[in-house]
Amino acid sequence: MKGTPEAPQCGFSRASVQILGLQGVDPKKFTAFNVLEDPKLRQGIKEYSDWPTIPQLYINEEFVGGCDILMSMHQNGELATLLEGKGVLIAPEE
Repeated sequence: MKGTPEAPQCGFSRASVQILGLQGVDPKKFTAFNVLEDPKLRQGIKEYSDWPTIPQLYINEEFVGGCDILMSMHQNGELATLLEGKGVLIAPEE
């Protein structure tokens, strides 16, 4: 992402963090890298995923998509199903 979850440096990064929060992703299972601090990482991640934009979401090392894909999956319910299946959500209190 551009920036950090606490201080996103672009609207797409901010939206992605907000979506993950709305979905209930456990912050302990979330890692972010600020591509603005590392130009090689910024270019390399685009080549690795063959995806031109940042931020990019990976779950268990599998590329999911950029902010546009995340937004679409959030709106149609696919993201909730995926996140639940991957076990990255905050456990409900008993």
